[in-house]
Amino acid sequence: MPADRLRGLEGSPTLALAAKAKALAAAGKSVADFTAGEPDFPTPEPIAEAGHRAIREGRTRYTPVAGIPELREAAAKSLNATHGTRYGGADVLITCGAKHALYNIFQALCQAGDEVILPAPYWVSFPALIRLSGATPRILETREEDRFQPDPDAVQALVSPATKAILLNSPSNPTGTVIEESRLRAIARIAREHRLMVVSDEIYEHLVYPPAQHRSIVTTAPELRDQTLIVTGVSKTYSMTGWRIGAVAGPKPWIDTMTTLQSHSTSNPTSISQYAALAALTGDQAPVARMCQEFQHRRDRMVQGLNHLPGFQCLVPDGAFYAWCGIRGLGQPADALAARWLEEALVAVVPGEGFGAPNYVRFSFATSLDAIDDGMRRLAAWVKTHKPQPAAR
Repeated sequence: MPADRLRGLEGSPTLALAAKAKALAAAGKSVADFTAGEPDFPTPEPIAEAGHRAIREGRTRYTPVAGIPELREAAAKSLNATHGTRYGGADVLITCGAKHALYNIFQALCQAGDEVILPAPYWVSFPALIRLSGATPRILETREEDRFQPDPDAVQALVSPATKAILLNSPSNPTGTVIEESRLRAIARIAREHRLMVVSDEIYEHLVYPPAQHRSIVTTAPELRDQTLIVTGVSKTYSMTGWRIGAVAGPKPWIDTMTTLQSHSTSNPTSISQYAALAALTGDQAPVARMCQEFQHRRDRMVQGLNHLPGFQCLVPDGAFYAWCGIRGLGQPADALAARWLEEALVAVVPGEGFGAPNYVRFSFATSLDAIDDGMRRLAAWVKTHKPQPAAR
């Protein structure tokens, strides 16, 4: 029997559906795949070359557990340039992807009986990562009419003596919401008043579409730096998902604690990937701007296409590369629709149940315009032949 803490733990639904779509494609099926949470662009050549160079130069041995000093410094400088902070290399831990950074955080931060306030819709792994630490997620519901912005009054109402932290994700996966500065400031006051830690997942911080502007809570409320852990990485910004390099920045005592934990789990992240990430952070940033601009074109095409379909309702996301689409008008839960679309139209999406929102579906627009157009045509044909049922009450 598995350990008690693993009972009821399910695999990531996004990864499972992406794997199923890839298996169908490998079997010769033409799948319009909107599941992927990763850019479809190749890693920029100078970054890839830095990885090749690391191999040629024999940089293939263990590194310090927390990462090579040059990369820790580069990550700190990148955060400082974006947020106006004063992190140093010692305030940063390099991890095996941003998910690993989050795992480290909750293992170091929480224990049985603690609670973590978690806005919904949420990324599918957030509740599992919290529960694996022994803590309990306290779900903060957000509303479409508020563009899924967290309500500070609702945050205040959830605070209890057991509350240890608030988890923020901006830009959000799955909604694309960029949290407004006024709301960040109000949440910071609550965290300050109750001595709560803030875990700020900002992995999509460089994928924001004008006129929206990303603001970190440590920029909005610098006095909260000693209570904030920022999660970032190179996966989304530089199309480096497979390289598996993330980072967490925050107060040095917490970084030291997580470094000790990491020394007994993964040890250092892959040395080759660290040198590639160093090249990403210190090199030409023009490819990032080009990718972001292309994502914006794709966003506009996908949202327009979805909103032309009967029964679909989709806000324009301000960041990340997901269209969070309401499907209440189709009268069926998201998981049932996703299964039917994959089987009957060869369109792969991620249903909202895993994100805490069964009346929504997540479409990734990290794919080509041609693929988006093809997928919209398939869904339009499917809707024509399947009359929407009355909306569920």
